[in-house]
Amino acid sequence: MNISQKSSPVEKPRQFSRRDFGKKLLAGSALSLAALSELNAGTYQKIHALNLKHIREEAPDGVYWDLIREHYLFQDGLIMMNNGTVGPMPRPVFNCLINDFRVQATNPFDFYHYFPQKKETIRAKLAEFIHASPGEVALTRNTTEGMNFIANGLDLKPGDQVLISSLEHPAGIHPWKLKEKRCGIQVTEVPLGVPPRDKAEIIDAFRQAITPRTRVISISHTVYLTGLIFPLIELCELAHRHDILVLADSAHGLGMLNLDMRESGVDFFTSSPYKWMGAPAGRGLLYVKKAVQDRVWPTIANSGWDRHRDARKFETLGQRADPLTFALGEAIEFQKIIGKNRIERRIKALAAYLKKGLQDIKGIRLHTGLDPSLSGGLTAFSHPRLEPLQVVNYLREKYNLVVRTIGRDKDDTRGVRVSTNIFVSYRHIDLLLEGIAHLVKISA
Repeated sequence: MNISQKSSPVEKPRQFSRRDFGKKLLAGSALSLAALSELNAGTYQKIHALNLKHIREEAPDGVYWDLIREHYLFQDGLIMMNNGTVGPMPRPVFNCLINDFRVQATNPFDFYHYFPQKKETIRAKLAEFIHASPGEVALTRNTTEGMNFIANGLDLKPGDQVLISSLEHPAGIHPWKLKEKRCGIQVTEVPLGVPPRDKAEIIDAFRQAITPRTRVISISHTVYLTGLIFPLIELCELAHRHDILVLADSAHGLGMLNLDMRESGVDFFTSSPYKWMGAPAGRGLLYVKKAVQDRVWPTIANSGWDRHRDARKFETLGQRADPLTFALGEAIEFQKIIGKNRIERRIKALAAYLKKGLQDIKGIRLHTGLDPSLSGGLTAFSHPRLEPLQVVNYLREKYNLVVRTIGRDKDDTRGVRVSTNIFVSYRHIDLLLEGIAHLVKISA
């Protein structure tokens, strides 16, 4: 969206209320493209005016973010601090999603005739957002699908080694375990500290694990267990010196971090924008660097798998729910108007405030490091006298505040995980800290 093309923030164009929008949907007719644009333009104009007011501030205060929160769809009183699983949608994303599904229901001709052409504009928009080319972007259903596409698609021989970390999500383990069972490759787990002391500890662990048979390093860029942000640039530099490919599971990366594929050097990158970006569930990203695309076979074959000369060959899945793709495009617009750098700073500032507050509660053990270059918006912690589920249930019942349990006994990561996205406030974090302090006190 070109902000300069929007009307002055002083002007007040006619806007649809949520009630008007609901009436149109219930009447059984989809909004026209112009009407939908007008509906969403009201939201973007408000944010643009807010940006102008705070134009000199790289990190605006809570008033700015309170007003941003108003553009999300929440049940009354809900404090959502688990968008690391699935996040809420901004209103423009929801408007786009519902309207396009209405088109599918009422005018299938437009759905199958025009929508596929529009999908390419979303691919280009997503590619620009992560600093890649459109030919390096495949639209998947989620991170797990992307991980499987790469594991299944690479030609690996018996005895070839794949390195993974000890902190992987099941989607980063089982595609390789399946390949190990079928093809005789060797999957080796590299142990990492919880949390690691610094970047050097992580890189040295992988340096020591590399052998002449290592072909792939597959890691979580955004570790779901602990909130660790993997030093991807340094790992890729190490791997490429040994002609090793790097696959990154960054399920939480889109919408949390200002991602740059060129800068990272990564070969393959997967993410789920319905966690932090506010896109609908069912649409994911798979980035495949142009230089290595010929080394990966498509997993699912339909017309085009042998014709496409870029990442499009990985998404020949037949008919899919295109409204999910267009809503993803709207989620990108919402992020862009606020600003990726501003969003990342806010998320990390909230996480830093949370970690400082947790450190002040006696007995709390942080699983997430304090270094902002090695952590983002996920914070995990535990207390020896508190059951994680007890904490989750108490916070929901007392404050209508949603967090989740996390972790495994084998690597001592069992605890509670908190997400601090841009719609979270310091007041929300104070409530969470108050609740945890109370539980610790009464458990003594």
